[in-house]
Amino acid sequence: MLTNQQLDLLRSKLVERQKEIADMLEDTDHFGLEIENVQDSVGELSNYDNHPGDTATALYERGKDVALNEHAETELNEIAHAFQRMTQNTYGTCEVCGKEIPLQRLEAIPTTSTCYEHSLNQEEVSDETRSLEEDVLYPGFDQYDYSGTNANFYDGEDTFQDVARYGTSETPSDFQAQGDIDNYSNTYYQSDDAVSYVEDYEAFAGNDLYGNDVKVYPNDLHEEYEERLDEDGVESVVGNIPYHKGDSYLEDELLHEDEWIEE
Repeated sequence: MLTNQQLDLLRSKLVERQKEIADMLEDTDHFGLEIENVQDSVGELSNYDNHPGDTATALYERGKDVALNEHAETELNEIAHAFQRMTQNTYGTCEVCGKEIPLQRLEAIPTTSTCYEHSLNQEEVSDETRSLEEDVLYPGFDQYDYSGTNANFYDGEDTFQDVARYGTSETPSDFQAQGDIDNYSNTYYQSDDAVSYVEDYEAFAGNDLYGNDVKVYPNDLHEEYEERLDEDGVESVVGNIPYHKGDSYLEDELLHEDEWIEE
């Protein structure tokens, strides 16, 4: 139960805050919203000759003023509601559960009418309250946790790379540290990442529906793959391929091995 001294202190805080908000709204003409249109707020007679970027900036500032004005008016309504509850001797009790609100909470938020457990910030957001746009963005990139797994899926980085192929603000000079850029379409971050495949050989190796009839389809990636193997002096990315019986050009080596085994 609040004492009269505590109640007077909280009432003085509310009065002081109410005056601050009222003075601010008066000095700023409700954040400029009393002006009839956007042109008057920026001192322009017309938007006809304005750059679209300037018009967008003015629109953004106008929207921010509306939000600030609504926030101030909402706080004024909360202060008026607090004064009404003081008159009705219900101030300091939670409107939901009826329990007393701790003095520390009232000192921090004099306009509060609920305890911490029943404050609006404690409400859980359910799937029913999610925005409708998320239905067409399924699956959302942040809905599942793939950390610590080797999952390979189309993610936000792949989306950026698909869009970046049509051009970015980057130029070939910005990628000098990565070597020569043969194609201007590759001037974006991690442009050499694999797309629609994981291992390099998947870009030029193929087979039929049943895993048979393995073929190699020559292309630029296949040529780069072969050059890289030649530079490393290996036959594959996992090292040299083991000898197999039946390779005619290895008969001599296999023969010597058999003789060594017999000895």
